[in-house]
Amino acid sequence: MSLIERLARLQESEERGVLFTCVEGDGVGTNVLVLESGERVGDGLDEAVAQFDELIRDGRNRLLSLEDGTKVFAEWYGPPPRVFVYGAVDTAEALCRGVKLLGWTAIVADARAKFATRERIPSADELIVEWPQEALARVQPDHQTAIVVLTHDDKFDEPALIGALETEAFYIGALGSRRNQEGRRERLLEAGVDEEKLDRIMGPCGLDIGADTQEETALSILAEILAVRAHREGGFLKHAKQRIHAEVD
Repeated sequence: MSLIERLARLQESEERGVLFTCVEGDGVGTNVLVLESGERVGDGLDEAVAQFDELIRDGRNRLLSLEDGTKVFAEWYGPPPRVFVYGAVDTAEALCRGVKLLGWTAIVADARAKFATRERIPSADELIVEWPQEALARVQPDHQTAIVVLTHDDKFDEPALIGALETEAFYIGALGSRRNQEGRRERLLEAGVDEEKLDRIMGPCGLDIGADTQEETALSILAEILAVRAHREGGFLKHAKQRIHAEVD
């Protein structure tokens, strides 16, 4: 099967992969496709291919500069990232609307069937009526999934966060005041969660933009998700030391 044919199948199957293309230096035009499954189409560009694990998790295209001066463009392929929200509250619908604007996939779960309805959350790509453990098992969050817990109820929040910490989700956020976060942290420690793991939880979640309404809160949370995914702090661009666009090195 040719590389073009495999790329076409890759998009249809929603597998993840990186296409490496030499754009400068020896071997210009060389292509190597590497899939998350371990499959490889093409030979060469070994130094670039060695960075596959990092690239597939970043979920972004990058221009790689190799030690010999060769430049390789790494093009990321795969389905869009997912945002899994536990808690079908009003902010969940605002979050889903924002997620759809990004072109990502929005999933909302809640054990309360009267809350997790199409009437209340019309923008979700998927609605799940399950307790946190069952919902997480169904969604199977991976390194291209952000998790946001919104329920404000310990019987939902705590198992949702405990389960989330066992996944590879690139972002875990929990709504609530600083006082609530402190109390929740103590309860999670008592439940046996390692303190080091708790540092993964962004709580209170969201960037400090003075959010007031549900829509503003959703914007704040989505902005933080984007910042974490791009390994940025989320501050003012006028004070940033890095280039504005996170993409190309």
